[in-house]
Amino acid sequence: MRVAIRAGTRGCVTARVDDVGGRPAVVLEIDPSDRKGALSADDGESIAIAAHTALAERIPLVGYIASSGADIVEGMAALHGWGLAARALADCSGIVPIVLAVTGPAVSGPALLLGLADLVVMTSDAYAFVSGPTMVTEFTGVRIDSAELGGAHVHARHTGAASLVVDDVDAAREMVGLLLSYLPAHADQTAPRWPTDDPPDRLTPEAGELLPSASSGSYDVRSVIACIVDEGDLLELRPRWAPNLVTGFATVAGQPVGIVANQPIAVAGTLDIPSSQKGARFVGFCDAFNLPIITLVDTSGFYPGKDLEWRGMIRHGAQLAFAYARATVPRICVILRKSYGGAYIVMDSKNMGNDLCLAWPTAELAVMGAKGAIEILHRRATPDERFQLEADYEERFLNPFIAAERGYVDAVIEPAQTRAEIARALAMLDSKQEAIVGRKHDNSPL
Repeated sequence: MRVAIRAGTRGCVTARVDDVGGRPAVVLEIDPSDRKGALSADDGESIAIAAHTALAERIPLVGYIASSGADIVEGMAALHGWGLAARALADCSGIVPIVLAVTGPAVSGPALLLGLADLVVMTSDAYAFVSGPTMVTEFTGVRIDSAELGGAHVHARHTGAASLVVDDVDAAREMVGLLLSYLPAHADQTAPRWPTDDPPDRLTPEAGELLPSASSGSYDVRSVIACIVDEGDLLELRPRWAPNLVTGFATVAGQPVGIVANQPIAVAGTLDIPSSQKGARFVGFCDAFNLPIITLVDTSGFYPGKDLEWRGMIRHGAQLAFAYARATVPRICVILRKSYGGAYIVMDSKNMGNDLCLAWPTAELAVMGAKGAIEILHRRATPDERFQLEADYEERFLNPFIAAERGYVDAVIEPAQTRAEIARALAMLDSKQEAIVGRKHDNSPL
């Protein structure tokens, strides 16, 4: 099935309704061989009409971007066209998935379109920036090339603009299809089920064995995720940006889900500004497109530092809390080990409204760890006394059973039961519905 949109219009943008990964989608492409992909007013209108077609037909919008920016020859008319395109993508947001692939340059206006997309795939030789190397040199005196300024590796590691980086255009097309396979066509549907032979009640004793004996020891939480999800497959998004938080798609009993997990091998799994932004954006995306959210918690809190506080840790940390608090999809939280302080709250704790909160016997739920608590409560204690006091604090307070007694944890389970409990919970929550408060829109702490 292929139906052209505005086929007779001049310009470097082509649009069509096409098959992507076995499902219909509106596909737009910018041809870089036509005036280096400079967008004219007609091109902007073509992008806008493609987006409105996706919205009207309730199917995903897919774009392949390779553009040098607005057409300088057309001047303000080209800028008007880009404005139409940006407005149209904003209209689609939260209603149909928007997936853009950058296969060449994305300069100025087209670069900003990436920020409006839900998911962005970049080829390894692509680059994107709002102001190019020439302007950077003129304004700052710093000489820099396109790859260093806005190459795919920059957006994968430093900005988070790239969800995934692939080798070439063919790999980008394949990845776009894979991403869409986890998503519904629009926000009023649920994602299609995946076929799987992985039993939903499969035991996962190996998950608990991954945790080190020392509470300060590190491990790769992706190994725990692999134990729990179908076939051990996780499609991790933004793996190099904010690596202290893992986000990605997986399936459990064939049902696509979003995974959010603290990563102990990166700054001990603590939360900072990039990880808060990463988690908030992903949670909001999953909520928009009806993906249940599974949160795996192992964090000692927010990363301390003057620089983080000055850059707005309060505001950005609140983004993660805000995203969870307004999410209405099924939400399951599993506390693996540490869950302290403010980070306990924002990682989908019971009081944030999750549907099920589970904890392993190794879980530690408290305002802070034993060492920090004893330093505050018993400043004058000798080193030997502190050692004993810390051991006593750990035994009395740093266990999940106290929290379970107070209703903050629904059940303390053995690690071997984790997959089975999650699968049962997802089946139970399959028909979950929440009344959405009527208002113009909320005021997210951006």
